[in-house]
Amino acid sequence: MAITAGFYEKILLEKIKNDDQSSFSIVFTTYYRDLVMFSLTFTKTIEVSEEIVQDTFVKFWEDRHSLVISSSLKSYFLKAVQNRSIDWIRHLKIRDKYADSILHNAVLCENDTEHYVLRSELELNIDVALKKMPVELAETFQMSRFKGLTYSEISTKLNISVRTVEVRIGKALHFLRDQLKDYLLTLLVLWFFCQ
Repeated sequence: MAITAGFYEKILLEKIKNDDQSSFSIVFTTYYRDLVMFSLTFTKTIEVSEEIVQDTFVKFWEDRHSLVISSSLKSYFLKAVQNRSIDWIRHLKIRDKYADSILHNAVLCENDTEHYVLRSELELNIDVALKKMPVELAETFQMSRFKGLTYSEISTKLNISVRTVEVRIGKALHFLRDQLKDYLLTLLVLWFFCQ
């Protein structure tokens, strides 16, 4: 027996509102299979679609006393199942995006942590080496590498020739290479790729 939007459907709905489980069973049996097939067009998974339709019927039963259905029952259920199926897809996309984000950021965090440790250790060793270096070499090197001054600017500030600046930077780099030979590879990687 097909339920149509008409007198019989209104009687069934009234009976359901008055807690008539047999009327609810008629509605469930009439629409369940078609609703699962309809949901399947969204979810592509039979188990998920069955769960969505069952949840829709549970919600329908729970809200039976306050239900106001202006369309046919079939239209009501199709809309409810469509909304739940779309919500499921949105939830799945958000979950997958979140999972990808967690995995991606975990790798980034791991690399950032490793770089931070290497950089901190390297900076500490550079500081120690600069303190061992003759003052004029350390000063010139720091002005060039840490303050970003050009050789010409350093020459003017220290009242020395540009050639003297070049010589001091060369000696400072030679001194650092000797002091930091164990960290040279790390120095090159961080200096060029992790700035």
